[in-house]
Amino acid sequence: MQREMAQKTALIVYAHQSPASFNAAARDVAVEALTKQGYKVLVSDLYAMNFKASATADDIKGDLKNPEHFVYNEEMMTAWQDGRLSDDIAEEQHKLEQAELVIFQFPLYWFSIPAILKGWVDRVLIQGFAFTMQKMYDNGVFKDKKAMLSFTTGGTESMYQADAVHGDINVILWPLQNGFLRFCGFQVLAPQIFWCPAYAPPVARNEMLDSWRERLHGVFAEKPLSFAPTEYFDMSFQGGFRLRPDVKEKCASLTHGITTAHHLGKPLPPDNQTKAKES
Repeated sequence: MQREMAQKTALIVYAHQSPASFNAAARDVAVEALTKQGYKVLVSDLYAMNFKASATADDIKGDLKNPEHFVYNEEMMTAWQDGRLSDDIAEEQHKLEQAELVIFQFPLYWFSIPAILKGWVDRVLIQGFAFTMQKMYDNGVFKDKKAMLSFTTGGTESMYQADAVHGDINVILWPLQNGFLRFCGFQVLAPQIFWCPAYAPPVARNEMLDSWRERLHGVFAEKPLSFAPTEYFDMSFQGGFRLRPDVKEKCASLTHGITTAHHLGKPLPPDNQTKAKES
């Protein structure tokens, strides 16, 4: 008898105030599509949970290591090791540990994530639990998990081009997708971008949701975005964590940079943060 595959778990971290929003509709589509595929779907509705955005000493149970000079990162790592994190953080970390796929659903605020979602990142993805100096990027804690951003914009797609008023969306996405997702080891899937749904007619909004539903049917099998392999760098303080000389020499003949941020003074690789590189 063929052995059944283990059930996968997906976590949707959702940040919008209104249950009548397009973001809520996109969340509901994801819950429905993934559940139909046999996923166990967990949802963290941050506004409904009244999730605390600020990183403070209240996130720690018991005494501080150094109450005279509170250093959040150090205190949180110690509290995590001792099992003394606040209940809301411990619960989110438990959800994250279970999940093979993590979807962040939100409206783009000031070219970034809403404050409440930034609070989730700051308070949940702490040192020790989500990363260490030895475990980051390719060697990251969550290297066996996949994650993606799914978000709405207020502007049209044309406004986020390299020659447009808001600039290249790939540049905007780099601090999010490389800065906390890949940093923690996640395999980062291409973002799902819903361009300007607030000003789209109902038919167009429904088409956006249908496209999202269709993508979700094969999302876990998608190829992740391309980033600079960690082995390209001298990962030591002596080497300054810089590109290795042999890699830099090899890249000298490239037409484009390695990634959006590792551009080496060359043109940016097209769609580096929005589309997986074709084999």
